[in-house]
Amino acid sequence: MKKELLYVDGYNMIGAWPELVKLKHQDQMADARDLLLHELSNYAKYEGIEIRIVFDAQLVPGITQRYDKFDVVVIFTKEGETADSFIEKAVGDENLLITQVQVATSDLAEQWIIFQKGATRKSANELYKDIKQAKKNIAIDSAVYRMQTKTRNSPLKEEDRKKLEALYFDMVKKTHNK
Repeated sequence: MKKELLYVDGYNMIGAWPELVKLKHQDQMADARDLLLHELSNYAKYEGIEIRIVFDAQLVPGITQRYDKFDVVVIFTKEGETADSFIEKAVGDENLLITQVQVATSDLAEQWIIFQKGATRKSANELYKDIKQAKKNIAIDSAVYRMQTKTRNSPLKEEDRKKLEALYFDMVKKTHNK
């Protein structure tokens, strides 16, 4: 089975997802980035994929960084390097026989280049819908888990429970022996 790797154009998602657009318009770009990282982290864990989020240095000049946060890899490109060019190079390097690379971007020109390099693409809207569905699935899975692990609280005392259990088995034996 191939390792799944998803590259995400961070600012592309921030410009497309409703909650993130709202934060962007309130000049809370750092909060928008953190919320994006949080959402993608949960999605990555649930789906069992590796995610790398790439941000252009143009909005955070002077930073060239790569770090892990929320168990996803966060990359700020070099100054003058776009997220698109970084992702294109990375896709060329990493789309191998053992790795399936997918790129989340709504940039049509970028999507064509990604296709040419053998990777698949997902639009910002498609990724947003996938994350919303994963959140619903997580809620369902956790509810099922809670139901399975819940112990029933009985109002019976242990002595009474044992008497009822003995009576039940006695009745089953009598019915079975007839």
